[in-house]
Amino acid sequence: MKYNNVEKRSMQKVIFFLAVIFTLLQASAQIVPTQMLNAETALIDERVDTKKFPVLNQDSVWTANNYYKIERSIPMRDGVKLFTSIYIPKDSSQKHPIMLMRTPYSCAPYGPKEFRNFWSRNTQWYFKEKYIVVLQDIRGRWMSEGVFEDIRPYIENKKTNKDIDEASDTYDAIDWMIKSIPTNNGRVGVSGISYPGFYSTMAALSGHPALKAVSPQAPVTDWFIGDDVHHNGAFFLLDTYDFDYFFGKPRPKPTSDEPTFFDFNSKDNYDFYLKAGTLKNITKKYMGDTMKFWNEEMNHPNYDDFWKSHTITNHLKNIKPAILITGGLFDAEDCWGAWNTYKTIEKQSPLTNNRLVMGPWFHGGWAKSDGSHLGNVQFGKDVNDYYYKNIEIPFFNYYLKGEGDAKQIAEANIFITGENKWTAFAQWPPKNTEAKPIYLNDKGALSYTKPTDSNSFSEYISNPAKPVPYTEDVHLKRTREYMADDQRFAARRPDVLVFKTDVLDKDVTLAGPVIADLLISISTTDADFVVKLIDVFPDTFSYSKKDKYPMGGYQMLVRGEVMRGKFRNSFEKPEPFTPDKITEVKYELPDVAHTFQKGHRIMIQIQSSWFPLVDRNPQQFLDIYHCDEKDFIKSNIRIYHDATNASSILLPVLNK
Repeated sequence: MKYNNVEKRSMQKVIFFLAVIFTLLQASAQIVPTQMLNAETALIDERVDTKKFPVLNQDSVWTANNYYKIERSIPMRDGVKLFTSIYIPKDSSQKHPIMLMRTPYSCAPYGPKEFRNFWSRNTQWYFKEKYIVVLQDIRGRWMSEGVFEDIRPYIENKKTNKDIDEASDTYDAIDWMIKSIPTNNGRVGVSGISYPGFYSTMAALSGHPALKAVSPQAPVTDWFIGDDVHHNGAFFLLDTYDFDYFFGKPRPKPTSDEPTFFDFNSKDNYDFYLKAGTLKNITKKYMGDTMKFWNEEMNHPNYDDFWKSHTITNHLKNIKPAILITGGLFDAEDCWGAWNTYKTIEKQSPLTNNRLVMGPWFHGGWAKSDGSHLGNVQFGKDVNDYYYKNIEIPFFNYYLKGEGDAKQIAEANIFITGENKWTAFAQWPPKNTEAKPIYLNDKGALSYTKPTDSNSFSEYISNPAKPVPYTEDVHLKRTREYMADDQRFAARRPDVLVFKTDVLDKDVTLAGPVIADLLISISTTDADFVVKLIDVFPDTFSYSKKDKYPMGGYQMLVRGEVMRGKFRNSFEKPEPFTPDKITEVKYELPDVAHTFQKGHRIMIQIQSSWFPLVDRNPQQFLDIYHCDEKDFIKSNIRIYHDATNASSILLPVLNK
């Protein structure tokens, strides 16, 4: 039978399609457990979605054709075995480095013929480079044995095999892999995002000689001062409750079954948490006594020995492997951790080869987006490609494969938003940065001129019954976009103070931490203070005619941070305010890297609630975690801006 050219091409397409299906069934064997979906970077918005399955593509077929998978339960020094999935190149003509990723979010799918869809994420780069890729369920999670502990404390002086921590587990895992995985070249790297970023930092303390390079990315670092659970002692309700309910369920034995999510029976988080009332109500009604870490949070309201023992930055000394710390300028979960892990290593381990990368990303955005925008704000093209091609892959290839020259990677590789370009610095903060105070003034003015008025202040009533929302939208899950959201909705509220400069006649670039130095008085004995640094776009601004949102006059949140007032002098020993007494509240906001362009304005907003991102402060000096609804009262807040009491914001101005 003869066929014309059109029929031949149609048959060829059908044959190719059937071949792809056959390859999928034979090599990949995938109907995959849902735990694998982006889970290693999860905290809130990246968690497993039980209604979705990964879509396999031709690249996934490539992985299955070029790699094989083995699963092993690796024994630790105390006898506990950790479940480990190992993906090994079929090419045995050369030795391959090992990339280890330790996770509490499951190394699924389970089964030697079940392949993860690596190609949809940053892991594709390591497969292209023919790395041995190893995923491990950490102690007490999923298919690993043992008892799980949140941010397990580091034991500095281990004396027996019972003295275990995540550093010792990493050491034992690496030791087994070097001796047992075929075709490895004896060099190991460790990387991880978010909670796995914490395990990466701990890996750097393991001391194993085969560990040559580590990249903690958006690492969990300090859950009282700056990451996830608290910021400056203020409880981050929206993230912590949702995460603890999912993550904190007891797991009596190894399992591949996924925990269930909380059924809010609502689509409005502001309404849900306001109706829930107090933290005591939430504990009693929803958490009970089975959620271990939630109850520890409720019973450790101050920065006590419990929190200090769970803080990794107390131990970052004498680190041997090369370090590459990666984070997002707009990371809603672990922005503080990336900046401060880098700074702490610089101080505590000055001989360590330590580098920093901060891009215009949300939490883990370098691994699962193109980095071109966040919400309405645009950053340009090739943001992520630049990072992988010029920084992360060259970093690991140099230390694990002996390729290239890591000296070409700068000490600090920072994406400056506003002007939207990568910039290399010899140190961070840059040497030519000046802490320059910009003063709050009467009538909402913001200028570098110190006020000369007497007894000048702005005031508002903070009412816990009607807290300031953290974003304008009605939604259930915390958004990642709020970190760069338009703040015009907040500026219109009577309980939000607004100060702004004149239109800038030249660019102003900020590079480093921002310090809020407020002189305040309150009518009660406690209050929160939220300071927001904002870039006000020109009224005529637009990216293009295709803008879906009116960008003219956009008030872009560059950085916002909260301080629970009673911790203003000490996180260990909180102090009440004396009502109506002028008091200084001074605290640090996480670093920024942003250019306020000519024609824009700099704006500062100040408020005393940020709900339900942050739990409501009753505005009385008491145990917030166990107080009653009747304890929540209004407070009259005054922010002073006169010659004697001049409130200011110290801006890290980069002198170019």
